[in-house]
Amino acid sequence: MKKIFFKVLAYINRMILPSYSRKAIDLSRASKLQLAIIGWRYYITTRALD
Repeated sequence: MKKIFFKVLAYINRMILPSYSRKAIDLSRASKLQLAIIGWRYYITTRALD
């Protein structure tokens, strides 16, 4: 149940949130909001893959 929830959330993240890896942004120059989005996507993705 928990894994399915994170998989659905990861799918929604892919559709809504921007992908900064495709844009090749520099993490040292990223804003706080961009870093928060990157962290959020990482958290959801790792939980969906477990």
